[in-house]
Amino acid sequence: MGQPVASRGQTATPTLGKAMLNKYARAFFTRVLTPFAAFLIRRGVSPDTVTLIGTAGVVAGALVFYPRGEFFWGTVVITLFVFSDLVDGNMARQLGRSSRWGAFLDSTLDRVADGAIFGGFILWYAGGGDDLGLCAVSIFCLASGQVVSYTKARGESIGLPVAVNGLVERAERLVISLVAAGLAGLHAFGVPGIQYLLPVALWIVAVGSLVTLIQRVVTVRRESAEAEAEAVEQDDNEGEQNNENASHGSEAAT
Repeated sequence: MGQPVASRGQTATPTLGKAMLNKYARAFFTRVLTPFAAFLIRRGVSPDTVTLIGTAGVVAGALVFYPRGEFFWGTVVITLFVFSDLVDGNMARQLGRSSRWGAFLDSTLDRVADGAIFGGFILWYAGGGDDLGLCAVSIFCLASGQVVSYTKARGESIGLPVAVNGLVERAERLVISLVAAGLAGLHAFGVPGIQYLLPVALWIVAVGSLVTLIQRVVTVRRESAEAEAEAVEQDDNEGEQNNENASHGSEAAT
């Protein structure tokens, strides 16, 4: 959900600025949420349950409020449930559980939550918002976000580190989109002109996601070429060593 951490018990490798922000933000929320996480543990609630409830809340907030243009209240609901991503990780650490299943569940449901948020924008602009251009931009944001995540997962699955920090990763996509949506929702309370923040934010996310996708594809191509060149060099070295051993064996036999 809202946190730029790939999975429970694992830390990302952000740039220096992101690392500092992540460090202080994580320390603050850890202090705030640790007592609540401990309370849930005492009540017998599992981290997986918190993950599922948090995702359900995000999906409900996005698909109930956003298609009706109620961006302020939708964002309030989504933000409340987004913090479940911090709570379940906190619970897992307190319990000493850093499982592959938890990491997989987190990552999978993050994609569901992202799809619901941008799906809500799509439904609004295809319906009451009556703007097919922004509907198309929202579709691109949804699709590119999923593909950006896939490129890293696929690259890592074939043994590559995918050592790149993209311009607009998941955390940035959500922060930009949700903050803009929440502020744009203030238009319903009489704040003039603020509704244009959301279209601007969607364009920023779309362009940033495209740049990030290109960065990751280029990185995977480079790392793949380096890995293949290293494998060829290693094979050549092993071949030379085998030939040398065979030569010494022949000399010894004579």
